Amino acid sequence: MNFRTVAELVEVAESENLSISEVMIRKEMKDFNKPREEIMRQMAENLDVMEEAIHRGLNEEVASQSGLSGGDAQRIRKYMKEADVLLSGADVLDAVSRSMAVSEINAAMGTIVATPTAGACGILPGCVFTAADRLGSDRETMVRALFVSGAIGYCVANNAFISGAAGGCQAEVGSATAMSAAAVVEMAGGTPSMSAEAVAIALKNMLGLVCDPVAGLVEAPCVKRNAMGGSIAMVAADMAMAGVKSVIPTDEVIGAMFRIGRDMPTSLKETALGGLAATPTGRAEERRIFGKSEK
Repeated sequence: MNFRTVAELVEVAESENLSISEVMIRKEMKDFNKPREEIMRQMAENLDVMEEAIHRGLNEEVASQSGLSGGDAQRIRKYMKEADVLLSGADVLDAVSRSMAVSEINAAMGTIVATPTAGACGILPGCVFTAADRLGSDRETMVRALFVSGAIGYCVANNAFISGAAGGCQAEVGSATAMSAAAVVEMAGGTPSMSAEAVAIALKNMLGLVCDPVAGLVEAPCVKRNAMGGSIAMVAADMAMAGVKSVIPTDEVIGAMFRIGRDMPTSLKETALGGLAATPTGRAEERRIFGKSEK
């Protein structure tokens, strides 16, 4: 069950006639010397935390202390119920609202599961719970989807970055989007190769995304980037299920992300020194929140 790249992961899965989730479950059992029941139970607990965060974000009045985030997930839900939405069907907006709900809970210091980071925590739960509604998935299928995402995150972390400080937001929201796309593909009955294609399609559309948090807080533009990551993940999954393939292989896309992150200036890697954080409004918000004087 050893693998380090996505290509190796797919090779193991397909040569053994296993799903990606099963490969990852067996790897976890071996690496941590725990029985299957314990490994599954721990991941099921993560799923429960995700579900609670979605519920709170969609049903409670949640706002961050800074006032930069809160309530947008509920605005999307209200819009879905009351307006003629531009998208055909509500599935993408379901993923968007759920992704934002969890991200807003994070900004309000609630309990979340980092997937792979707190800044990108909304995308995976948003996609998994939306896909489950659409597909009628049982709980085990949803838990297995988390193992799929973990396997992809493991490959990304081994070959590139998963933190904004190291590689920009492409490393956080980009990785989460790719992980979520792969997870949804397996939920929908896709092959390991299709999951890998979904990773490539999702991630290459996030390349170059900078990490520029206003006032240094994981709120703006982070919450809305979770929303867009959720939508991209769902579209990438559908594209892969349709048989669309990435011209650039998955591991080469991850390698490109690594090189882009390496070359990205420090001002665009979670320092709040550039990008949106350095706009006049961004600086004004920083002064308002932290009481800094005009320079």
